[in-house]
Amino acid sequence: MNETMSDIGMIGLAVMGRNLVLNMAEHGVTVSVYNRTESVTRAFVEGLEPGWTIRACYSIPELIGSLKRPRRIMLMVKAGKAVDAVIDELTPYLQAGDIVIDGGNSHFTDTAARERLLAEKGVHFLGVGISGGEFGARTGPSMMPGGAAEAYEVVRPVFEAITARVQGEPCVAYMGPGAAGHYVKMVHNGIEYGLMQLIAETYALMKQGLGLSNDGLAGVYAEWNAAELRSYLVEITADIMRRRDQTSGGHLVDVILAEAGQLGTGMWTSQSALDLGVPVPTIDAAVSARSLSASADTRRSVAAAFAAPGAAGGVDAGAETVRSSADPSPAFARDVTVDTVRNALYAAMIVTYAQGFAQLRSASAALGLSLSLQQVAAVWRGGCIIRADLLESIRNAFVRQPDVANLLADPALARTVTEHRLDLARAVVAAASDEVSAPCLSASLAYIDSIRAPWLPANLIQAQRDYFGAHTYLRVDMPGVFHTDWQAEERKG
Repeated sequence: MNETMSDIGMIGLAVMGRNLVLNMAEHGVTVSVYNRTESVTRAFVEGLEPGWTIRACYSIPELIGSLKRPRRIMLMVKAGKAVDAVIDELTPYLQAGDIVIDGGNSHFTDTAARERLLAEKGVHFLGVGISGGEFGARTGPSMMPGGAAEAYEVVRPVFEAITARVQGEPCVAYMGPGAAGHYVKMVHNGIEYGLMQLIAETYALMKQGLGLSNDGLAGVYAEWNAAELRSYLVEITADIMRRRDQTSGGHLVDVILAEAGQLGTGMWTSQSALDLGVPVPTIDAAVSARSLSASADTRRSVAAAFAAPGAAGGVDAGAETVRSSADPSPAFARDVTVDTVRNALYAAMIVTYAQGFAQLRSASAALGLSLSLQQVAAVWRGGCIIRADLLESIRNAFVRQPDVANLLADPALARTVTEHRLDLARAVVAAASDEVSAPCLSASLAYIDSIRAPWLPANLIQAQRDYFGAHTYLRVDMPGVFHTDWQAEERKG
């Protein structure tokens, strides 16, 4: 490339960083790159074909000196202390008006603190959630930027050039001030946890309950992806079911250890929801399910206890727990079909999105994020991991009623959930009767029945609280705050 100044700098050349750089350069953006390990930078630029508008830098001062003003520096490094370390290195070289962009999965409280710290020096800090994985980073991710609006306007042309597009609209939009971008990305990942666990539960239902083979499952998921369930996660599930293992000759999915990892964003979503008092039970159950999957030794010991003589349940810890296609469960054959499972998944997916958007609504007010939920839904329609045709319906719900308290209060979505609720209930009952773990399907059903219930038995809970702790209660028939001496009759006796 020539010696003109670069439009933007990138620090961090792992999978996401280097693919974003290639994406930017392909769209006419000149990029200076730096990685703490010099050999990584050298290998990256030496592997490029001639003509790429990418400049290698081998020190922070060199990187800073190569950039146009105001300088725009994007960090794609591991969340946590690594981000703070890079900011500490950058700070002596930054000037008022420069923009530091954190594109990693940072906790939103860290983002807010970093923005305040850099603002003291007149430097802008943008926390930008990015979703789409390696392929999305290279070909068009979904991006969720938050921070100062004027700083976003400076980088907006670059972001709009590199993101996915749906119906001609870029899958990026200004989310709001402060940590809005990283908060939205966190909830995105919480929804992702829920959707992935729901799909995994349908896999268990159809494999263990209906006795479908992997090839049969691949066909089912491909068929689902051609209709209302069309989404990235359903699409890749069909691909996963088809893939053969070169080592064993069987299906690859069957030789993958059944322990799901997690990086923390799902747990952060649940923790923040608890702080806000917003119920997200499907997401909570998904987080717990991943932790349970990693507790193989504990599960084996519990299974052995259940298999002991005289134990309830009659579980045979040594028996093969996955049925073959020739041995479907009688309970499933009687009550549940593939169509039942499909409808159950669709209802539960709507519920999961509803929980995530309810959390975003509450957080927007409580944390001053100024979110547009319509805009969030629009950005998530393409590029990101949770993209789905359903998000168009969700965006339309917010167009019809921007202040709708919960997506299940939207008549169109409520009608769909109502139509599929019985199938969701059938799937949950069949799973329970046949000892197939389905925590997220169960949580989704309970959420539907709780949030639409005109009465919940919480009056008994409040009576209990007043009984043991004198916490008082309200009445339905008169104003005021009341307390009962519940043990007065005992003392009289």
